[in-house]
Amino acid sequence: MKFGLTQQFPCSYLAEQKEQLLVLVTDTDDELDNQYNYLLGQGFRRSGDQIYRPHCRQCNACQSIRIPANNFLPSKSQRRIINKNSGIQVFTSSKNKPEYYPIYAQYINQRHNDGSMFPASKNQYDGFIDCDWLDTLFIEFHLDDTLIGVAVTDVLSDGFSALYTFFKPEFTNRSIGTYAIIKQIEQAKLNNKTFLYLGYQIDACQKMSYKANFYPHQRFIDNKWQLITKKST
Repeated sequence: MKFGLTQQFPCSYLAEQKEQLLVLVTDTDDELDNQYNYLLGQGFRRSGDQIYRPHCRQCNACQSIRIPANNFLPSKSQRRIINKNSGIQVFTSSKNKPEYYPIYAQYINQRHNDGSMFPASKNQYDGFIDCDWLDTLFIEFHLDDTLIGVAVTDVLSDGFSALYTFFKPEFTNRSIGTYAIIKQIEQAKLNNKTFLYLGYQIDACQKMSYKANFYPHQRFIDNKWQLITKKST
């Protein structure tokens, strides 16, 4: 495998920080699914067809995080979220349906208008979500026969990888982000997958703090996975 290093650019998560990425360089899609399965276990992620990992010279705030699906037990607050959303119906699809994008656009433009994905566009959405060499599962959330949100999850040999979750902004008080992770863990169990990968946990970034509230979880620190069994005090 060959890798390249990007130029530094403003960090998407930490103000006044510079970000740099280590990117897999390939001329063919052959074996990319197997390579990504390995690289995911080494702290890499994907965006569209691009496989990358943060490689910042003076910062190690980004820590890959994954949940051992069979060991997860919801906390009291997470059980309350499950109960609050008991009326939601959950369906799955292997297709990126046209009705997903308008919800994504609302979500980005209203909730993340200070981020790198704003303003939302169909080309940006397709380039982020779609992947030619990987199977992807779309977990749909319906309330009163209306689609209100989608969790996009990559399917790998030993786990699921949560790519992105988006929902109609008017349902923010339902904690759909947390609820989506719980449902992805359930899907991982149903499909006999060991882990649900959640991407990067950045403790100093408040928008990502909900990821670290799932126990036990593992973090990729100093090039090895370390088990975290309870919240530090």
